Amino acid sequence: MTTATSPHAFWLAGRRATGDSTLDVTSPWDGRHVGTVSVPTDDQVEEAVAAAAGVAESFAATPAHVRAAALDHVTARLVERTEEIAQLISAENGKPMKWARGEVGRCVSVFRWAAEEARRFNGGEAQRLDSDAGGTGRLAYTRRFPYGPVLGIAPFNFPLNLCAHKVAPAIAVGTPIILKPAPATPLSGLLLGELLAETELPAGSWSVLTVPNDRMPALVQDERLPIISFTGSDTVGWAIRDSVPRKRVTLELGGNGAAVVLGDWSSEADLDHAAQRIATFSNYQAGQSCISVQRVIADASVHDRLVPKVVAAVEALNCGDPADDTTDVGPLVSEDAARRVESWVSEAVSRGATLLTGGKREGAAFQPTVLQDVPQDTQLGCEEVFGPVMSFVKVNGEEEAFAAVNDSKFGLQAGLFTHDIQAAFRAHRALEVGGVVVGDVPSYRADQMPYGGVKASGVGREGVRFAMEDYTYERVMVLTGIDL
Repeated sequence: MTTATSPHAFWLAGRRATGDSTLDVTSPWDGRHVGTVSVPTDDQVEEAVAAAAGVAESFAATPAHVRAAALDHVTARLVERTEEIAQLISAENGKPMKWARGEVGRCVSVFRWAAEEARRFNGGEAQRLDSDAGGTGRLAYTRRFPYGPVLGIAPFNFPLNLCAHKVAPAIAVGTPIILKPAPATPLSGLLLGELLAETELPAGSWSVLTVPNDRMPALVQDERLPIISFTGSDTVGWAIRDSVPRKRVTLELGGNGAAVVLGDWSSEADLDHAAQRIATFSNYQAGQSCISVQRVIADASVHDRLVPKVVAAVEALNCGDPADDTTDVGPLVSEDAARRVESWVSEAVSRGATLLTGGKREGAAFQPTVLQDVPQDTQLGCEEVFGPVMSFVKVNGEEEAFAAVNDSKFGLQAGLFTHDIQAAFRAHRALEVGGVVVGDVPSYRADQMPYGGVKASGVGREGVRFAMEDYTYERVMVLTGIDL
């Protein structure tokens, strides 16, 4: 239990440490004190980086079973402590408990997949080279090796699971990682460090450092950290990549997710189902998800029947205290975040958008909101709102619907409600996004599949195996004089 005189320690090269300053963590819901976190000094950050660089070679040579066992241990402990961890996520993030428990479950999946991948990854590939005369007697053997230590920078909206998406793949391939959790929600990342500390992973193979954002440039620039995995805003993400053009940088930067409802999704049951899914996943996590529904692009043949169903489903959501198991929508991460959303909605309405429901703010909470006819040159029309707000767009036909999805600087994921398998394949070909979810909203993510976007939504892919590939490169050994 945190007290004013005992702040949460950070994790320096696998051991607890405290610095000479602290950071307070408060609840977005009611402002109560959730915890106090110790902040590392510059010397302690240097110690962590030096330890990561120093252990990189030996950690890469660690037997797969050792790394897999550590990942298995974290998986089991997450399951055992699910309720406690969910309460911590809810307290520091404002996430309703139903979604916080879901986040812990996702984190369990990430570590479980990482343990499995650690056992089978990098078995190597043999390739005979005598298809050309000059390769007679030669055999190529290719394996993947880590580039070097990873700097993982995680956001506030999934304070546990997006830390896991940085850490678990790194351990699976045997490369050290320095994890930097978001200043607003550092406690979940530190708790993950607590579970890692129970394993036999070597000292220096991981650190969890609560470094303030204004001290990050030096860490980003450090040449001993050749890999950067960042999840967050596009402004910060591209600035990081531009500042280190010779590093390997993975960016997951968000989007303004579209849910397309085609004309064949037309029965009352179809529209009821779509309305429930759209209402839920426009507002889950208070809209603070990169793949929440922000735009509903509906064919004219179903649009007028769908809109009132979505509005009714949105108005039926239970908003309030995130600690209450019945709450569907909690607060945003801060009052400043809610004020920004409020200003974007006000701008859209002042420019001619129609407010169908919601639009009011109380502290850090913002009512689930539905609009229509949002001008595209407003903030709400072209940027990621990252709040519980959606808007409707009426289109005529599939081609116009797909064009509307692509008329965005973002390209993360899209949802497509259709029964037409040919339309699904046409969407997969036409939509400029990293993923198309057919028969559902864009808000689905499985941790064993590649996840990421195009255009302003980032570069590279997460998902355990795909992150492992991003952290490593192929190294070829050619054997000569082999009797094949």
